Amino acid sequence: MRERSEKRRHPGPRLGLPLTLLTAVIAGGTLGYIVIEGWNAWDAFYMTVTTVATVGYREVNPLSRAGQVFTVFLVFGGVGTALYTFSSITGLIVEGGWRQHLGQRRYARMIEQLTDHFIVCGYGRIGSIIAEEFRSQKVPFVIVDNQPDRVQLAIERGFPAIEADASREEALKQAGIERARGLVAAVGTDAENVYAILTARVLRHDLFVVGRAESEDSVVILQRAGADRVISPYRIGAMQMAQTALRPAVVDFVEFATSSGNVELVMEQVKIHPGSSLAGGSLVNSNLRQRFKVVVVGIKRSDGAMEFNPAPEAIMQAGDDLVVLGSGNSLKELESAAK
Repeated sequence: MRERSEKRRHPGPRLGLPLTLLTAVIAGGTLGYIVIEGWNAWDAFYMTVTTVATVGYREVNPLSRAGQVFTVFLVFGGVGTALYTFSSITGLIVEGGWRQHLGQRRYARMIEQLTDHFIVCGYGRIGSIIAEEFRSQKVPFVIVDNQPDRVQLAIERGFPAIEADASREEALKQAGIERARGLVAAVGTDAENVYAILTARVLRHDLFVVGRAESEDSVVILQRAGADRVISPYRIGAMQMAQTALRPAVVDFVEFATSSGNVELVMEQVKIHPGSSLAGGSLVNSNLRQRFKVVVVGIKRSDGAMEFNPAPEAIMQAGDDLVVLGSGNSLKELESAAK
């Protein structure tokens, strides 16, 4: 099953042998007529093509006995090779392999044009959920996975994907790491995630990297490898279940505020860029609530310190991130002002 899928997605190697044989027959036939009959290159090539194609045209020039014998062998060898080549091409078209190959070329061009995107390493249970969430929030991304079946599944779902090892520099460069916004290491094992993060750090020291940890012991290892954030799905899931049991209303509110399908209320972070009209101003003087109809829940300072429920006199500095609640349109207006 896997081998068959591989052939459908990569028609180049499947056509390589028949095309090579056909080229060799035409080249050999042309050279043979030049040597045996002393014809010029064009007459020899034309005679070879008409012979191999069995179109039945007359001979270009009268043939000697040696030329006739050579033509007989060319017919037996060339016709079979031509039929083999054309049947291979037809088979690819019928099976859809060529269409999938063109689709891959289209995705490759899309990836080359991506900017400010995320690279999702791994398209397993976690990676597929991340991809769906990115798509729902209209965040550009590309998937890198070394499993052909997973890559094919991602492409069928409309996701740009690359079949490659995420720990190799060539794969991350192909995914556009120099233009990327961040990287999510969600491969199957902690060791693979460590190698992917180390490779990403070599290529981009300023890249925001999120790593997935299977065990608590791996959290520190992934952090040392260069991950800015390390998430343990099992720990997060357990904490979510505990919080749901203890504080269901609070959990419902957070899910409502962070849900990508909710347009009435969204919780988002907005960075204050240098040169923004908001930089250097206080929350109260900037009139964020009145101008943009948002509520500032917290401020994450450029040094990493977090201020929850900041005072109205709190000053917004360039490089700070505002954690705010508001509608989608209000947040877009705030993001424009923050730039």
